[in-house]
Amino acid sequence: MTQALRKSVPEQFDLFLPYLADMPLRDQREMMERPFFSLAKRKRTKPIEYTAPDGKLWVHVSANPDYGMATIWDADILIYCASQLADMSRRGVNDVPRKLHIMPYDLLRAIGRPTTGRAYELLGQALDRLVSTTIKTNIRAENRREATFSWLDGWTQLVDEKTERSRGMTLELSNWFWEGVMMKGGVLSIDRAYFDITGGRERWLYRVARKHAGGAGQAGFAISMPVLFEKSGAEGEYRRFKFEILKLAEKNVLPGYRLVVEDGKGAEPLLRMIRLTEKASSVQEEIELESEAVSLLETVEVDTASPVALDGQGSEATAPPNEEAPLFFDARHLVRSAVAGLSDRATRGVMTDETIGYLREKCPGWDLYALHAEFEAWVNADPARTPASWQKAFIGWVKRHHEKHKHELRR
Repeated sequence: MTQALRKSVPEQFDLFLPYLADMPLRDQREMMERPFFSLAKRKRTKPIEYTAPDGKLWVHVSANPDYGMATIWDADILIYCASQLADMSRRGVNDVPRKLHIMPYDLLRAIGRPTTGRAYELLGQALDRLVSTTIKTNIRAENRREATFSWLDGWTQLVDEKTERSRGMTLELSNWFWEGVMMKGGVLSIDRAYFDITGGRERWLYRVARKHAGGAGQAGFAISMPVLFEKSGAEGEYRRFKFEILKLAEKNVLPGYRLVVEDGKGAEPLLRMIRLTEKASSVQEEIELESEAVSLLETVEVDTASPVALDGQGSEATAPPNEEAPLFFDARHLVRSAVAGLSDRATRGVMTDETIGYLREKCPGWDLYALHAEFEAWVNADPARTPASWQKAFIGWVKRHHEKHKHELRR
């Protein structure tokens, strides 16, 4: 039913095939916290039935008996697709498509798989499962009672019409997945080390940790073991699941996160997930550093009538008589250059998890993604507004907005 079509393409057919080696990896946010995939490598046909603890959201996943349910390893293909969509959107591509043209070799390399003949065969099987697995959910169903979809609406092998050589393949993404990636805040960055995780439960636990603890601050995010079990959609008994999660916490090798088992209110333990950071300073320290630099900038006064000449060492110099006056520098420009040197250019145009966590604590109640869009539009309207540090400038902008408009928040 889901076997790929073979389609001949003209020799001059030119595929848009971005390579993902240096592209930031992105995962769709809702897929990270709900049980949409089988966590086992063996074929699963038993459906997943999940209802959130508050009873508002539910997910039903059913498998085609011929192919089995899409697995969490198959989801690597969707991460690849989400990363491409997010990158196209970031670069301002008009009409980001639902149908992607890809080269299997690039896909397999990007997700850490071998490029052997067996790997290509397994890729085809994974694509079949993504097409044949059916999901029903009320998540983003909007005015409908439920949304029904498969991860892929189809996939096609492309071959040269003259040589019969492969020209890649097309993947047609479901509208639900595409919309989830393209909406504001629809994706989260993930560590490339994720693809090195071998176990299904470990992979799933990383995604849960990234979703819930990524921006939760130093305290991290804690969840009871029974609730965690329900969120996993895992087959088998709770007792076995609990044993395996405790073992994972004991090993404590999840990329970028620390796992801590704590006593819960009842008989069942809590699992706390805390994001690790290699940064020497906290967001608060960075803000203080920026404030000091800005204060220095504001207190520098330049006497335009008697400008200061600087020698090659940055010290005040006196021009010898009868010699050409040396080049003069505006001290404010030097300070701005120094501040700009502290900027992490990789975070321009985005919110880091540290920024999100800090603002949720200091300025609660606001839609940070909407405010970030306003801030970005404000910056882009005037090149002179380009900040030395995007994160600290945005934090200051939100704090001023919060002070001015916090009375408008619903109590």
